[in-house]
Amino acid sequence: MKKTSEPQFSKSTKEFRKENKAKAIRISKGLTASESIGQLKKDTDLFILTYGQFSLVDALIAVLDQIGPAHVTISTWTAASAHLEKTAQLIESAEMLSFKMIVDRSFETRQPEYCEHMRHLFGAECVRAIRSHAKFMLIRNDEWNLVFRTSMNLNENPRLENLEISDNLDFAEFFQVVVDEIFREVAVGEN
Repeated sequence: MKKTSEPQFSKSTKEFRKENKAKAIRISKGLTASESIGQLKKDTDLFILTYGQFSLVDALIAVLDQIGPAHVTISTWTAASAHLEKTAQLIESAEMLSFKMIVDRSFETRQPEYCEHMRHLFGAECVRAIRSHAKFMLIRNDEWNLVFRTSMNLNENPRLENLEISDNLDFAEFFQVVVDEIFREVAVGEN
């Protein structure tokens, strides 16, 4: 099997249609991640426009506090050391049952020390580097199938940001297929 640095998805278009049962839309200025997200509801979509007052890791912590331990995948363009440390603490505390991370392949050349630190914290087998600007997070356990789509990276960024959270099994499976394919086709440590 030929190893390549980019996943070789089929040329066909994959389509997913998500039925929207309920949608909440919020603007959050000055509120914490927990306050902004509020109480999660099953089978709903939540869209939040923030002013960058909390990070993606803060949102992850707020959600894990509600739903309990879960399997987590994060796709980000960049990450900061403090946020990598917070994520590692979640793994150590058993808040995360498993962890995978997808980063843009330029992360290694832009931030080599952070990239090395990330692999040290999580293990090289948990990280894949591909050409990507996609920012999403999957948080899944026996009760919840959450998909986050966001403009947030894994760092502090006090700018206008968006975060959309959906609880939908089919939508989570749609993203899971992409993640699994990336982890299957891109070798550990390959950039």
